[in-house]
Amino acid sequence: MEDKDLDTLFQEAFDNAQLVPQESVPQDVQLVLYGLYKQATSGTSNIHVQNPQDLINAFKLNAWIQVKHLTIAEAKQRYIDIINQLLRERNL
Repeated sequence: MEDKDLDTLFQEAFDNAQLVPQESVPQDVQLVLYGLYKQATSGTSNIHVQNPQDLINAFKLNAWIQVKHLTIAEAKQRYIDIINQLLRERNL
């Protein structure tokens, strides 16, 4: 059996995230997932403030900044781990 590469596992986790009802995931976990996804797909070089007066965007930006120390590979792996945990917890 061939092991899947990290990019494939990440894409599968992203696709599977759609199966998890959003209202069943605490907002702090949603923000962590957002930050990990942004870090995994964009890296830290693209972090910029769009509208600092917008509270939602401020929380999103903060979530991304909190994980900016992670490499893209580390962010992908953490995202995968959290999604897989949510799927297991919800028997999906």
